[in-house]
Amino acid sequence: MAKKATKTESKETIKVICLGDSAVGKSKLVERFLVDGYKPQQLSTYALTLFNYETKINGKTISVDFWDTAGQERFSSMHPSYYHDAHACILVFDATRKITYKNLTKWYQELREFRPNIPCLLVANKIDVDLGVTQRSFAFGKKHNLRQYFVSAADGTNVVKLFRDAIKAALHYKQNPTDYVDQVLAELENMVSSEISEEDEMLFNKLSNQAA
Repeated sequence: MAKKATKTESKETIKVICLGDSAVGKSKLVERFLVDGYKPQQLSTYALTLFNYETKINGKTISVDFWDTAGQERFSSMHPSYYHDAHACILVFDATRKITYKNLTKWYQELREFRPNIPCLLVANKIDVDLGVTQRSFAFGKKHNLRQYFVSAADGTNVVKLFRDAIKAALHYKQNPTDYVDQVLAELENMVSSEISEEDEMLFNKLSNQAA
């Protein structure tokens, strides 16, 4: 007796982008979180690297796409497609290089130009070089009301917590969007899906009638 086909489990897909100056450790942070299980995919058209990761939250499978700049940040701005449909941002600076902290302003301004309301997590990387930085209070995070993390891609300090929090924040944003444009696009996608389903149903009904 033939087994009934099981319904394919639907996945929730979210996009998390990494921003910050070159050599602040963005790629190393992602790789540290994913360890050996990551699957980097080079997107040469826009000089990007995509890391895919799957996890479960409340029993539901979540597919996470981590987007890394792959050196494009050296041009001081990102291609608009980098920001498109992003649900959260990990904004990184090197705790040992002051210029990377100063440049947070331009990255944050560009982020808010394209994604005004997505959650943004501020990250001070390379704390293993000088643990004293963890005692400092950085004004940028307070000014923009951002959650701040002190991490080390080298030894893994706080990396897992950072990415788990980013995933949860991205998922919450996707399920509760505050960008009007996002809501409009979601409605349009639902309309298209509905129309396709109705067309398919009409076609199947027609074929059934012909077969009868």
